Amino acid sequence: MAKIYIKTYGCQMNERDSEQVASQLVARGHTLTPDRNEADVILLNTCSVRDMAEQKAINKMTGFAFDNLRGRRKRVLGFLGCMAQSRGEELLKQMPGVNMVVGTQKFHRVAEYVDKLLEAGELDHICDTEAELDSQNTIREQILDERQVTTFVSIMQGCNMHCTFCIVPFTRGDERSRPTGQIVEEVRAYAAKGIKEVTLLGQIVNLYGRHEFETKNGISPFVQLLEAVHEIDGIERIRFTSPHPIGFKQDLVDAYGRLPKLCEHAHLPLQSGSNRLLKAMHRIYTTEKYLELVGKLRAVRPDIGLTTDIIVGFPGETDEDFEQTRWMLKEGDFDNSYIFRYSKRKDTPAAAMPDELQVPESVKEERNQILLEDQREIARRKTAQFVGKNVEILIEGPSKNNELRYCGRTRQNHLVVVDGASSRHVGQITPVRVKETTGFTIYADIDIHRDDE
Repeated sequence: MAKIYIKTYGCQMNERDSEQVASQLVARGHTLTPDRNEADVILLNTCSVRDMAEQKAINKMTGFAFDNLRGRRKRVLGFLGCMAQSRGEELLKQMPGVNMVVGTQKFHRVAEYVDKLLEAGELDHICDTEAELDSQNTIREQILDERQVTTFVSIMQGCNMHCTFCIVPFTRGDERSRPTGQIVEEVRAYAAKGIKEVTLLGQIVNLYGRHEFETKNGISPFVQLLEAVHEIDGIERIRFTSPHPIGFKQDLVDAYGRLPKLCEHAHLPLQSGSNRLLKAMHRIYTTEKYLELVGKLRAVRPDIGLTTDIIVGFPGETDEDFEQTRWMLKEGDFDNSYIFRYSKRKDTPAAAMPDELQVPESVKEERNQILLEDQREIARRKTAQFVGKNVEILIEGPSKNNELRYCGRTRQNHLVVVDGASSRHVGQITPVRVKETTGFTIYADIDIHRDDE
């Protein structure tokens, strides 16, 4: 049996897909290793939303491919996911030492293909990027750590929005949703193994089921799913990502007020504060509608945490457009923002826009840094209010940076690093006393006393 190294570049959906692959490989008798140097099989699962993720994966794989070609060490080398879907055979031609390219609808085939490459010496390579019916139903297995208390659940694949900057509709296909009952059974099984918090995943997660299932009594399929998961014993917190502002209909807004397990956090991708650019991006909402939604959410849950995505340097972005984005960032008063420099993505409409509309890299970087500092200032102000008070977190396990500390998240999705906790606190929803904050990270002590303020 082989030792398998899997590395993921990209978002939580890519992480979840890698977990599916790992589970099926282990089921076939293989073992996972965190050390790529001892691995017999190296698999890189790569996002295509940003060029940086693709370049990281290609750079990492280059050395392994040279080793294969020079005969230093023969290993199975494979690209998985969005980049594999987008580039296909091109990757095999670009890197002759690579054996396997498997697209986004074939993750459930990876273990089978790995075994074929390990066992059949005459089989040089495999490339499978074909669409497969019902592939959305195949991402439902993973390996849970013994003390794991949170997990991701894939509920749909694909996207029909066709934002002009985004490659996802080309790499993930059209929207396809899993049956509600199948998802509920998966979550119920996780709860039986000690999972306390689930995050529902989909490219446009809050549009779940709109093509497959009926709206009932004004309740959309997505909110029906939230209600069903809410009824599962053992699940104490529910989150979801990544939504689209147009999917926040009134039933979903109201759900924040009537489903106690639904964490008061919403990710609302903005992308730009300029209505002109939003139209060019095909985002199908205006800044006015966006702020109206923010107001509705805060009316239902005044303590809701809001995060967003912003692109700087989209083709044609002027100084005025950028200043409108800065204004929206401050007006939205976001707890955090994920700010990206625009990069051309293959086959997207924005990539074909005239060269004179492309924003210089130096300007993108300057605008990126300005927005990052704007967001840091907002985050410092917002989290400073917690210092000296108690916040409630679900303790997930040791901190990645310091195993003597433990960490967890507030219901608003703030990361909290805790002193004084131990393994017995893992999986518990615990009040902690905040002592300081950097803005994006809160530092606290275990505190058994109630905050009476």
